[in-house]
Amino acid sequence: MFIHSLPIFFAYIQLGTPLDLLLIALLVYIVVYLTMPIIEPVKEQECIALKGLSFYRYLLYSWLGSLKLWVVFWPFFILLNVSLYFTDRLAMQGNFTVSSWDEVHFILLTPAIFWTLCVWRNSFNTKSRFSAAGARFMTFAVFFEYALKLVIRDDYPRIFFACQDIMLDYASCF
Repeated sequence: MFIHSLPIFFAYIQLGTPLDLLLIALLVYIVVYLTMPIIEPVKEQECIALKGLSFYRYLLYSWLGSLKLWVVFWPFFILLNVSLYFTDRLAMQGNFTVSSWDEVHFILLTPAIFWTLCVWRNSFNTKSRFSAAGARFMTFAVFFEYALKLVIRDDYPRIFFACQDIMLDYASCF
């Protein structure tokens, strides 16, 4: 997820070591876990089966909190992170300008908010409090990644976007 942008982040911003970040992430997870209500075992008939669901019904039942947590969490988690990874990779190679990089992240922000709300609503549809807290924590991590991208965009665009290599279109880095 945000692992590929961490070396750049730590190289130019003095926030501490990756160990400090790991400790902070662990503390946030503990807080999320402790604030998570105790989950009663989910009955199989309470959750809607995926078989025969259309895409729109899937989105509706995700929004209503009627699906199992893993059914809501994993498809979007993988799709979002693959999209963000390739967007960052293209930007670092010089194939995306700063403005197009901003647009892709802005476009992906709305589904990320939708996914966050769906994960929080469906987090009761699991057997494990640990996995529910982990899914909620990962939604925090996505917004932490967006905060890192704002810092990179505002403070370090020349480094991240390799603007030293772009001589013809140098103004696109600002």
